Amino acid sequence: MKRVHVAAAVIRGEDGRILIARRADSQHQGGLWEFPGGKVESGEDVETALARELREELGIEVGASRPLIQVSHDYPDKQVLLDVREVTAFSGQPHGAEGQPLAWVSPRELPQYSFPEANTPIVAAARLPDRYLITPDGLETPQLLRGIQKAVADGIRLIQLRAPDMYDPQYRDVAVDAVGLCAGKAQLMLKGPLEWLGDFPSAGWHLTAAQLRKYAAKGRPFPTDRWLAASCHGAEELELARQMGVDFVTLSPVQPTQTHPDATPIGWGEAQRLIAGFEHPVFLLGGVGPEDRVRAWQVGGQGVAGIRAFWPEV
Repeated sequence: MKRVHVAAAVIRGEDGRILIARRADSQHQGGLWEFPGGKVESGEDVETALARELREELGIEVGASRPLIQVSHDYPDKQVLLDVREVTAFSGQPHGAEGQPLAWVSPRELPQYSFPEANTPIVAAARLPDRYLITPDGLETPQLLRGIQKAVADGIRLIQLRAPDMYDPQYRDVAVDAVGLCAGKAQLMLKGPLEWLGDFPSAGWHLTAAQLRKYAAKGRPFPTDRWLAASCHGAEELELARQMGVDFVTLSPVQPTQTHPDATPIGWGEAQRLIAGFEHPVFLLGGVGPEDRVRAWQVGGQGVAGIRAFWPEV
């Protein structure tokens, strides 16, 4: 069975909402919602195909786009490769030129819509930002909380509370305050024993590589309405993350770091190879900063994660 190459777009409006379209009942996966796009014709590159499809389907001209995620998926009756780009600038007023219903949806509302199964990681990628802040070690609690507050005010939308030098009760107390600081403004990811899950219902969970190895065979520890992430360092851990049903991962270290000077860097080329086979959002971590976001997109990443590079001066 030949794999159908499809170009698809996450079209983001100026207010941050995302445009989705409902598939005709007569189509494959009919009646479900999708990200606009269509088949890449022979001899076309993805950007050209996407521009043509959006012109035909929505009556718009693409002004700027970037790679977001690639997903291969096998349905019983069809194999697809979804090449997804985020469209950040366009001209024209989108309308259902082929009669298809359209909806502008906030990222938070996307999970309320029914998409084809292949779109699950695209929905995650569309909801996630391109920067992931990880809190530094060795800070006193007031300084740590001030930094989180400042980061949220500066526009950081995804924060991992990492404090390996804290005792469990101290971490839990800080986590309660951090949940409050992030409420409605940023997604907080906590680390710790899975027994704590019920105590922080609004927080996502970021698993260590050791937890991934311990729990992956048991599958996802909570429903899909909470974010689940994991730390990965190579192909074996990425496979465990896939098995567990995570929403996204960090992949590290891409380059040498001060925090883990003995770790062998993966390098950009190997990172690209690993991401190509994973098909879920990946934040690149280790020796990278905000200035590396474009390079991360080019190798298939969601964006970059960092500690020092993202921590605000407080």
